[in-house]
Amino acid sequence: MSNVSIPSEWSAPPTEFSLAPFWFWNDELTEAELMRQLDEFQSHGVDAFVLHPRVGLPRHMGWMSQALLEKMHFAIKQAEQRGMWVILYDEGMYPSGSASGQVVAENPDYHCRGLVRINLDTAQPESMQSGVRIDANGEITLTDEQTLVAEVSYKGQRYAIVDRPVDSVIRGLHFEHEDTDEPPEDNPPATDLLNPDAVACFIRLVYERYFQEFKPYFGTTIRAIFTDEPMLLGRPRESDILPGTRDILDHVNAYLGYDFTPNLPALWEVDAPQTIHEAYERAVEARFEATYYTQLYAWCAAHQIALTGHPAEPDATRHLRYFHIPGQDIVWRQVEPDHVSALEGRQSTQAKAAASMMVHGIRRRNANEFCGAFGHELTFEEMRWLANWLLIRGCNLLIPHAFYYSVRGSRKHERPPDVGLHSAWWDTHFTAFARACRRLCWLNTDSQPVCHVAILGAHHQLPFRAAKACFQNQIDFHYLDADDLLNNTQVVGDEIHIAGQHYPILIVDSDLHQEAQSWLDTHSSSVNIVYWTEEAGACIEKARQLLPRQQGLRIETDSNGLRVRHVQKAGLDWYILFNEASAPCEVTISNYGNGEIIMLDPYSESTPFTGNKLQLEGHECRVLIADSLNGEADFHD
Repeated sequence: MSNVSIPSEWSAPPTEFSLAPFWFWNDELTEAELMRQLDEFQSHGVDAFVLHPRVGLPRHMGWMSQALLEKMHFAIKQAEQRGMWVILYDEGMYPSGSASGQVVAENPDYHCRGLVRINLDTAQPESMQSGVRIDANGEITLTDEQTLVAEVSYKGQRYAIVDRPVDSVIRGLHFEHEDTDEPPEDNPPATDLLNPDAVACFIRLVYERYFQEFKPYFGTTIRAIFTDEPMLLGRPRESDILPGTRDILDHVNAYLGYDFTPNLPALWEVDAPQTIHEAYERAVEARFEATYYTQLYAWCAAHQIALTGHPAEPDATRHLRYFHIPGQDIVWRQVEPDHVSALEGRQSTQAKAAASMMVHGIRRRNANEFCGAFGHELTFEEMRWLANWLLIRGCNLLIPHAFYYSVRGSRKHERPPDVGLHSAWWDTHFTAFARACRRLCWLNTDSQPVCHVAILGAHHQLPFRAAKACFQNQIDFHYLDADDLLNNTQVVGDEIHIAGQHYPILIVDSDLHQEAQSWLDTHSSSVNIVYWTEEAGACIEKARQLLPRQQGLRIETDSNGLRVRHVQKAGLDWYILFNEASAPCEVTISNYGNGEIIMLDPYSESTPFTGNKLQLEGHECRVLIADSLNGEADFHD
């Protein structure tokens, strides 16, 4: 008889760990069909959903209309009765922040704004330049909507920097007509998200309205609100615009602590010093955090509900601090199986970024919206691989994109595919997939990662070179944001401590701002710092030598496709093994605790593990539980 007691939650994880797919409401809605689809969800292992109004809704069911809210209320009540849970979506359709144009409709001053640059020396009198009129004297003539930020000489020429409304929109909820596979959509105006009053209007129109309508369900059936990739310039229909708002220069100067005015014209020059671009970006994003994310975060906290969703960029670590459930998304085949994108590029960092911010921000969950716009050619094997790619990196709330209410006509081709009840695998594979994902999300929640390596990064500057080598050598890591390094860590002996994590190794693989570099210089004699170079093998070897001795399993392979995640939960050591490559790999496992090993297949049941060899087929995932409470061993060479 086994000495290892597998927690019952593994076999039947609670509903809170269910997949929570986007449920596209994209056609005429009926209560009978809503109930039928909810029956289908639950019969296939899905007990949650993101209620997502989507393009294709009839016009009588506009954003925040009583007709739409009544259908929402029906679905939420059904969820409560069924023991399901719901995430509300805050926009119609995206990017978030405009209430489907209702913010601008209430106050035209809230329209999205941006900066334009006008060369006063080359502009022709009585002409229009970047939306600004040049008068007969060659000077600019501004309307009430336009604001002169500054006139500046740069490289021997005079420039005017003007803040003005931008021709920018978001995607709408209604087709203009439906006679093609990709029919034109309504395009509501985008909002100035750097204006705190405009964002407060958005909150009142959407968040407060949700609370008025669904207050009894808040914090119980309704567990979160999803904000979707808010963008400072929305979806602009003009070029050469930079994010701005009426008082943007005052804010930038105050944030940076010096007069940025002389640098303004350089923002349009690709060969200008990168420090100028970075300074403006840092100042503007700090303003964005104050006007948008802070307001949404505070509102959700005050109403006992989580803010979730994701920023517009995959490595936006600063923004993730303002989510109770930090998230990211994989769309447009940005990450693919057996492709360089799985390990290289900004998108390759996103899953670890959200999981790391969850750990260091002391959050329970982190989310990822995945499979969106992968195309009708998406296969079930690819979807399963993407889920495992996320899970092995620490994701514990999976949001499939998407379950379509309707695939009638052109709806089928709107950011396809449907990965739910209209998919080819719904009745053949989905139930087992949903159960496996639920098990691994449970395992990744309220567990202690056994992780000894931190890779230092910064907002929009998460390095992937060292991360790739660590993944390929089965060395788990977390990204440590430079701001966290400065403000939220302690050095104890030779370790960096933050949020219950102890890192004896800090990898530096990117240029850092002055404050972070000063920290490294100050602590270089006490903290084990590995400065990454092109000699990846030597860097990995140095890191291996610094890894501490610990109880547990020793896992070895010749494959660079094997990923390993080690967590402690319920008094046991758990090891998730995922062969990220398509080629099979052989794994040698040594139990230095001299205890029993149980092998779990997330898709089936547990079996004792005998011998010391494990063959993983391409893209296969297994979980080992080790009764290794005695003895010590190296987890890696």
